[in-house]
Amino acid sequence: MKIKDILLVLEEMAPLAYAEDFDNVGLLVGDAEAESTGVLVCHDALETIIEEAISKNCNLVVCFHPILFSGIKKITGKNYVERAILKAIKNDIAIYAVHTALDNHSAGVNKIFCDALGLVNTKVLIPKQNFIQKLVTYTTPDNSEKVRNALFDAGAGTIGNYDNCSFNSEGFFTFKGNEDSNPVIGERGKLHTGTEIKIEVVFEKHLQSKILKALFASHLYEEVAYEIYNLQNSHQNIGLGMIGEFDTEMEEKDFLHFVKDKMIADGIRHSAFLGKKIKKVAVLGGSGSFAIKNAIQAGADAFLTADLKYHQFYEAENRLLLADIGHFESERYTKNYIVDYLQKKILNFAIILAEENTNPVKYL
Repeated sequence: MKIKDILLVLEEMAPLAYAEDFDNVGLLVGDAEAESTGVLVCHDALETIIEEAISKNCNLVVCFHPILFSGIKKITGKNYVERAILKAIKNDIAIYAVHTALDNHSAGVNKIFCDALGLVNTKVLIPKQNFIQKLVTYTTPDNSEKVRNALFDAGAGTIGNYDNCSFNSEGFFTFKGNEDSNPVIGERGKLHTGTEIKIEVVFEKHLQSKILKALFASHLYEEVAYEIYNLQNSHQNIGLGMIGEFDTEMEEKDFLHFVKDKMIADGIRHSAFLGKKIKKVAVLGGSGSFAIKNAIQAGADAFLTADLKYHQFYEAENRLLLADIGHFESERYTKNYIVDYLQKKILNFAIILAEENTNPVKYL
């Protein structure tokens, strides 16, 4: 099996188009055409992780955080990033990062977080904006089913928990082809009138080229009329953070002890207790201070995230319990999810969870 075959599975798990614009996801180091000897899954692709991959005969490291995040002009081994890259290149180890591509997935980082706590009735906290487009096209009644099905097969027409969604209306068309035309119906140089079906479907914008390819392949016209619109609708199933609720409410202190136990946190920094029960909880794995207002607006009793600064605790505004459980801790089960996913999709192949704990934060 080539590395590129494994990358297809990873992109199925966490489409790269879901990642934030600032992020650096996908294949960061290595040759996708190389034969893979095994996969090592980790949180951070440090030099010690590369050494572990070498010892376990794995030439593909799948990490959550990208070891290459911002621009790099030299690779001299002077810091932990450069040392990891150098060791990977010298030993033909490929590195692939998922990061916000999995953060934004409805089954990704924050759903894993919610599941670890036992939250139910979960939904995305900050739905992704400017991600939905709409295709409008026209064809004959006899050709309409073929076109619709081709568009559905290409990924169009999915809205939340529903697929094969379209709107169809009937009207009449006119055209007159010039001397260079080759019309499927009607005659060159003569005005033709007939009945058409207008088909409208929505799709995720990264599927546009695939959608258009399906349209042109299934359509019978020499010249296919179509329109594409960018929609203002939020994508309810893609986005950052998640909110859910417990079956039974908890006292604030009991809640924090519960979180500490479930997320194996060595310490939790939190805002002042408000003396109210905790039932509705917002989570955002990693650095999530930007979502405090979203958690408040969503009516959360508590918001769990990481990397909060001193003044950001004031932003709780006595409206919810704000808790910093640690960056690594809030994402700790992500690598387990990746391993499980790959093992289910790629049978009889070495998919290994790294033993190295890459959390750089220690507690007394």
